[in-house]
Amino acid sequence: MTTATMTARKEAAVEFLRTASSGRVREAFDKYTDRSFKHHNAYFAGDAKSLAAAMEKNAAEDPQKKLEVLHVLEDGDLVAVHSRVHMKPGDLGVGLGHLFRFAGDRVVELWDIAQPVPPDSPNENGMF
Repeated sequence: MTTATMTARKEAAVEFLRTASSGRVREAFDKYTDRSFKHHNAYFAGDAKSLAAAMEKNAAEDPQKKLEVLHVLEDGDLVAVHSRVHMKPGDLGVGLGHLFRFAGDRVVELWDIAQPVPPDSPNENGMF
């Protein structure tokens, strides 16, 4: 996927994920999120500081993590990113969906869902 075909919000959502997943979590939050940012991950408190701390911990635990962006959709102030992440080389990975809500050019709200790739799925189409 080339950034030349993406809108600014789509590019910001993708770059937020790429920057954060590469371990540069604070940079991602500083550059792309608004001060009013909130998120809906059920495992952490809903503020930016809590999510950033969890993402930093994950980056330290899995420094070889690789994110592959598959689809990016935009509808008004919402951007959806479908991706796959491998925590370490050779693993089956996890399917991810992120939904960003923007105010202007900054992320103000984030939802995410994740599904591990099963080793033997009956679905002949696969997850990706």
